[in-house]
Amino acid sequence: MPTATLTYLGELRTEAVHVQSGTKILTDAPTDNHGRGEAFSPTDLLCTSLAACMVSIMGIAAMTHHIDLGEIKADVTKTMVPNPRRVGKIEIRIEMANGPRFDEKTRLILERAAMTCPVYLSLHPDIEKVIEWIWE
Repeated sequence: MPTATLTYLGELRTEAVHVQSGTKILTDAPTDNHGRGEAFSPTDLLCTSLAACMVSIMGIAAMTHHIDLGEIKADVTKTMVPNPRRVGKIEIRIEMANGPRFDEKTRLILERAAMTCPVYLSLHPDIEKVIEWIWE
């Protein structure tokens, strides 16, 4: 069984359906590449997937180590490069907001967990990944 099915809707827009849950995601080409920019672009999803994966793996580590994470927020910034057009840099600012203060050992556990997420490890090494941690 496939993970997802995708339909081209025309005008540089697609609809992806997650088979197991039925959840839908629309994509639209960005305005700098002939699109309307009215939804996530495929490269936006790539970069956002990295942040979601990192935070999810931190959640697993927190459950394993009985750590209260509180609220986590992440800002994702994508930088495209030409020739060939591709993602050249992903910047993620992870803010541990409205939660407990973390000692150095706990920070290390969570940071190491995040940096071993499957999306991080799957990205081409030529993509620059800049991760900023805000702990308080």
